[in-house]
Amino acid sequence: MARLVECVPNFSEGRDLEKVEKIVDEIRKIEDVTLLDYSSDPDHNRSVVTVIGEPEKVKEAVINAIKVATELIDMSTHEGAHPRMGATDVVPFTPVSEVTMDECIELANEVGKVMGDMGIPVYLYEDAATKADRKNLAKVRKGQYEAFFDKIHEEGWEPDYGPREMNKKSGATAVGARVPLVAFNINLDTPDVEIANAIAKKVRHIGGGLRYVKGIGLKVEERNITQVSMNLVNYEKTRVYQAFEMVKMEARRYGVNVVGSEVIGTVPMKSLLDAAEYYLQIENFDINQILEKRLLDSMSK
Repeated sequence: MARLVECVPNFSEGRDLEKVEKIVDEIRKIEDVTLLDYSSDPDHNRSVVTVIGEPEKVKEAVINAIKVATELIDMSTHEGAHPRMGATDVVPFTPVSEVTMDECIELANEVGKVMGDMGIPVYLYEDAATKADRKNLAKVRKGQYEAFFDKIHEEGWEPDYGPREMNKKSGATAVGARVPLVAFNINLDTPDVEIANAIAKKVRHIGGGLRYVKGIGLKVEERNITQVSMNLVNYEKTRVYQAFEMVKMEARRYGVNVVGSEVIGTVPMKSLLDAAEYYLQIENFDINQILEKRLLDSMSK
């Protein structure tokens, strides 16, 4: 089986699609790298890109995309609902096949050094974190772009790479290594973002909720609704249907309803099969009963 790594860089641009295409084109140019998915959200003002391939090729493609994003995105004028601290906000590497987590950590350090040499402060997070209090992305990004001009000078917040001075145009970036993450948003039929925030606080781990959920409440201006925007950082220990049901339960306290949900980027097949198995009450289900799974397995032999 081929050596494959996945990288999901998030860029702080979701409105100017011409800029997004220029960034993504840098990934398309590299042979033996597959652009699995990319999506842009104007309310979040953010684009999420998913790329997979041989580790060195993925690193090359991602670095090239970061360089273009650095040229095109000006954080000093950036506005958006999603928390952010840099033009290239996060760059996580995930092992897929024949690649270890240690190798992903090495990739994170290599990309971090390149960005640091570009004058961008870089913080390593999750499995690549050099300090325990930097493992959690939310803690690293707390205060966002605006607060980092002071935060970067506070004790304990020197970057892992790059200058100890905030980059006004490009901000700072979190680069890491982690297990597959499910980015899952649940939409509510209320324009009141305080309700979405209250629900998010109940559902996320830091508020006493589900162990592997991070979440915030956001306004979806285009539809005049709100959403609970979540990251499930270990979908096998906190499953998608558990997060969905808890949001529904908490929403009832405020007299609001779930009107839909969305997955951002790509997700492991098993994360959605777990939900299907739960809601359909399928007994003794096995993933090998999925036709496409059997076909892929037979083709790889």
